[in-house]
Amino acid sequence: MLTRVVVAPSGFKESLSAQAAADAIADGVRRVLPDVVIDRIPLVDGGEGTAAALAAATGGRLVALPATGPVGEPVGTHFALLGSRDRDTAVVEMAAVAGLSLVPRALRDPGATTTYGVGELIRAALDTGVRRILVGCGDSGTSDGGAGALQALGMRLLDADGRELPRGGRELTRLSRVDARGLDPRLREVELLVACNPYNVLCGVRGVARVFGPQKGATPAQVEELSAGLENWAKVLTRDLAITRTDLRYGDGTGASGGLGAGLAALGARLLPRFEVLLAHLDLDARLARADLVVTAEGAMDHQTPRGKVPAEVARRAKLSGRPVLALAGTLGEGAHNVPGVDAFSGILPAPMALTEALVRASELLTDATERALRMILLGARLPAHAEVSGTQRPSSVR
Repeated sequence: MLTRVVVAPSGFKESLSAQAAADAIADGVRRVLPDVVIDRIPLVDGGEGTAAALAAATGGRLVALPATGPVGEPVGTHFALLGSRDRDTAVVEMAAVAGLSLVPRALRDPGATTTYGVGELIRAALDTGVRRILVGCGDSGTSDGGAGALQALGMRLLDADGRELPRGGRELTRLSRVDARGLDPRLREVELLVACNPYNVLCGVRGVARVFGPQKGATPAQVEELSAGLENWAKVLTRDLAITRTDLRYGDGTGASGGLGAGLAALGARLLPRFEVLLAHLDLDARLARADLVVTAEGAMDHQTPRGKVPAEVARRAKLSGRPVLALAGTLGEGAHNVPGVDAFSGILPAPMALTEALVRASELLTDATERALRMILLGARLPAHAEVSGTQRPSSVR
């Protein structure tokens, strides 16, 4: 009998926040099990909603301010000041100022978008006197290697003639040297941490421009241009800043958020696996252990899900306590059936529909899909353990 359900989804990119996804799933659970205890744990991965979620979890607050958005225009944004034992920590969510959702579809050119606003938020956090700044990476609309952020923090990027480069990843192919003498000196006085997906690297065949550039609007030619620029960026930073302990090209997490990880690592930031950093504030493991069923979700479930996505992390942790896991997804791709720890999964679309319609109806679709999946689970629970279907033993799980 199900008495306690943990609902632990990520957000659905450009559609639902993690909180909205958790609410939609909870509504579906209530349709089937009106009296069940539901523990909602909207999970953040460094992308959209990270600052708000960590502020809420620690009794902190959001600080609202304007900053430079990814296409160069001012946007309203925020960073978080955490509470409780983390009161000396600020959280800068790059997606809140340089995320893909802030780039109009007609302007999606990752060669032109910038992380300049991320540097402005870091500067604003420094103004508060915190001792630690955590930068959450995810859902980015940029591919500039963090160059814009470093420019906002006082670094000069110069071409062969000594002229300062404009913002944007495509300019990095012309980079000749960097001048770090103008960097904000307060950066030396704080601990700079980056919560990122360690699978994302800056360069090579699995480099960030090749893997994520097309999602941000890059053509094949632009992907190669961006890749070349990021290679040059890593080379110049390593040489001019005398970096010896960090591999900016292939180090874990250097490709996070269009290469922001590499740019901040060049300043001495520590790149950390995002779930180790973020989930510690949510008491996730203990809450999963108390569940009879765990429901997680994400926008797309496929072969990349085990590479640092929320459903895979939830399933891994739930299995430490032997808890069953149901995963729901906006779309199911190749490899969706191979996510370790997921016992059953389902897509949320009841019929083919246009992407624009699916995005608008995501909450409704997720609620309906939760209801359908739970009814199937309860039906399966009522079947005799050795029931036979068409002369064969019933499989242990149906996907």
